[in-house]
Amino acid sequence: MRFLLLLLLAYLLGSLSGSLILGRLRGVDIRTQGSGNAGGTNALRTQGWRFALGVVLLDVGKGVAATLLALHLAATGLTLSPAAQALAAGFAATLGHIFPLYFGFRGGKGAATLAGVVGVLLPLALAPLLALWLLVLLTTGYVGAATVCAGLALPLMAALAAPEARVAFAVFGVASAVLVLWTHRGNLRRLRAGTELRFERARLLARRPVRRP
Repeated sequence: MRFLLLLLLAYLLGSLSGSLILGRLRGVDIRTQGSGNAGGTNALRTQGWRFALGVVLLDVGKGVAATLLALHLAATGLTLSPAAQALAAGFAATLGHIFPLYFGFRGGKGAATLAGVVGVLLPLALAPLLALWLLVLLTTGYVGAATVCAGLALPLMAALAAPEARVAFAVFGVASAVLVLWTHRGNLRRLRAGTELRFERARLLARRPVRRP
């Protein structure tokens, strides 16, 4: 029962959507603007970098908070280790971000919250995942594609976990990768159709200097 209450608490914490809370303070709902997604990318496109930075910090922060809370309140007498319980709580917080109870179950895509969970429980994975994300972004200019690639790499990061926690991290990684694919299915469809929005300013590695006669 304590573990189930922990998952519920993590979900409720995840339902505190950064973009929607900050949007209410500004008097806007970014779900009615741009792509309609309540995440950092749409916040950047529609409200500017300061607003988007606040959104990302809040969304990462609730993943961190849910994970730390789970480590502190981990139930005893279960076959699940405290790390496994924390991973489950982090995943529940991510589901709360995607399906927020307080905002009509219309939230973001969960990547920032997952990053907060990974940052607490597997900090060695953050640098390679961020490097992969940046490489894809700087090469293609597609935020969605960069996030999907980083999400698909999550199961591989289980190899960096302690031996006794690798199974739990592998399960978390596979579940998270599937979730990222599902939440970005629209991006993938637009990529195939050639209609996905591109951040040209971020596409640095694909630019070629213009030759002048």
